[in-house]
Amino acid sequence: MSLNPSILAIDDEPQIQRLLRLGLSGHNFKVTEARLGRAALDRLGKGGFDAVILDLGLPDMSGFDVLAEIRRSSPVPVLVLSVRDHEADKIKALDLGADDYVTKPFSVGELAARLRVALKHGYQMKGTEARLRVGPLEIDLVAQRVYRDGAEVRLSPTEFRILRVLTEHRGKILTHDFILRKIRDEAETSVDPQYLRVYVRQLRLKLGDEPGRGRLIRTEMGIGYRLAADT
Repeated sequence: MSLNPSILAIDDEPQIQRLLRLGLSGHNFKVTEARLGRAALDRLGKGGFDAVILDLGLPDMSGFDVLAEIRRSSPVPVLVLSVRDHEADKIKALDLGADDYVTKPFSVGELAARLRVALKHGYQMKGTEARLRVGPLEIDLVAQRVYRDGAEVRLSPTEFRILRVLTEHRGKILTHDFILRKIRDEAETSVDPQYLRVYVRQLRLKLGDEPGRGRLIRTEMGIGYRLAADT
């Protein structure tokens, strides 16, 4: 399971899609856009999404029909995001299997929090661990938090993304270019190559990753970094 949950956002309004993409990326979600119901169902059928954000007013088909189609084949968490605020619409969406219902206009922070709750419930339903252990570290896949020996370690978004990339490829040597490319592609942000070493040094300090304690993040001279597989 990726440490950056992948969200399929189904909404035909460009400004809403932009708000979702930029706003949720700040909460470590990766957003893929779909503006038509049928195209969204086709993409969802190929897998790879952890949750869905669904607008009810789509150009080609009703959002209710999209939701019903999703529920015929998938338990993926679905959060309805709609301008419709009538109780009847909310009840219908929930009866069809929506996990939550948020009305527009909305707060990105609240939406992110509701997504985390839906994802946590989804992981529990599938029997998937919502937290990943790496040596003395515990990484919360939903809340995007890191703990060492039970104490929370506060990381910047970039530090967390570096740790996520290393964790997903634990035990493998990752080149500087690979790490930088993953950060750019998945978080839609870039890091100056000259600063990668600085970020890794800060990450080590925050994690208490000292040479004498058995280094978690190991430097491969002239190549890149590797998260130890034997921790």
